[in-house]
Amino acid sequence: DKLTMIVSIFAAVAGLVSFTASAFAPSSISGRLIHHAPITSLRMSDENPLEGMSDERKSNLFQSLLRDLQIEGVPLLGCDANQVSTLNAAIWTTMAELGDNHDAQRACLVLEEIPTSALLAMAEDFTVLKTQERLMSYLPELRRFSISVLGKGVGPALLIETDERTDEEKTATTPLKAVESTFDEGKTVAALKSFIGRVVVGLEACPYTKSVDISAVGLEQRGVTPGPVGYRYSPTTDACMAMSMFWNCICEMMSEPDANLSSIMLSLPGIGMGDSPEAHNRFAAVVELVGRYLCLFRGDGSFGLVHFHPSYDRSIIHPLQKPSYGHLPPVSWLRPILKLGGQDEKSEQLSEEDLLLSNYQRRSPHTAINILRMTQVNAAAGSKSIVDLDLGDGRTEKASGVTLYTRNTLRMAAMGKDALQSALDADIAMQS
Repeated sequence: DKLTMIVSIFAAVAGLVSFTASAFAPSSISGRLIHHAPITSLRMSDENPLEGMSDERKSNLFQSLLRDLQIEGVPLLGCDANQVSTLNAAIWTTMAELGDNHDAQRACLVLEEIPTSALLAMAEDFTVLKTQERLMSYLPELRRFSISVLGKGVGPALLIETDERTDEEKTATTPLKAVESTFDEGKTVAALKSFIGRVVVGLEACPYTKSVDISAVGLEQRGVTPGPVGYRYSPTTDACMAMSMFWNCICEMMSEPDANLSSIMLSLPGIGMGDSPEAHNRFAAVVELVGRYLCLFRGDGSFGLVHFHPSYDRSIIHPLQKPSYGHLPPVSWLRPILKLGGQDEKSEQLSEEDLLLSNYQRRSPHTAINILRMTQVNAAAGSKSIVDLDLGDGRTEKASGVTLYTRNTLRMAAMGKDALQSALDADIAMQS
């Protein structure tokens, strides 16, 4: 007989501070500087089937639904998450575990410390995500999943379900799993450190990173304490497991002070492997998924992201002409940025090929995500970092980091493609 598993997924640290005072409220895009594509409205229906139902009746119905699931052999996973970070870690870790099996499965996460409105927001956004073919084409493992709030919100529980994998899906999954065992963590991290030492430190792509092991140096007078960079790694080729790793990194950063863990570099060599257009699209889709759910509950107010890939190309990252969370500015913004940065002559002289070399500041030996504390980002940028950028076509956009992007664009152009690509190839070769 199948026994119901009662699994407690403990919060990283009891009483962690939420992202914001209203951390469980779905993100509003009005009146904010948007660093990512707006998320489709979370509420798909204004109808409330529970309206008028007493709390006692809701509680009885909730317990009845849980008993029905128990009789059906569905695992009931008691989760004491009480923050955005631990909620997402629990959800994506559960999805990764379910997705590792070819069979149709169900699991119910009971989240008594999470507002039902937050669970509804999560479930509804995931439903919306599955209708967005631009992303789903490169997130095929998510097609078999569905997420719903038990009893349409009668109680704090999420029902996560998977369909059985088709023969075609099994054929596609098997070789990916085999690839995971070929990665070497030591070589992977060493290659990433080589890239950071060469570009981030050596070329001062980030002026406040003075070594591969310590970040936020030079910001002490602005209230930021330097601390170690944490290198984290997963060989996974699965988007759910990549999300699980990311959210566990967020939990870790929330549980440690700056002096113990300043930032994290998360290596994901199995995500977007290679330099083909398909590999880049896979990378772009997975990191957009990461940013989407960080921003859904306003986590972008606490953490900043910087994305890296061996063939990083901002000109094909969505949205093309708007800021995209964790990415470089649109390529079409670079000439206006150079002008605003006091480089009028260079803005006219540099060719389109020269400008595209700015991508090399994000071309690392494998997919990686730098997770930063926004206290560091804001201190580094200064209080007047957001400016009006005249794009020269009648449009004006809000932009930040003009000085940094001006310097980096000029330095990449000065080095030239041959030197930049040769150095990147050497970093990539370290992983073999």
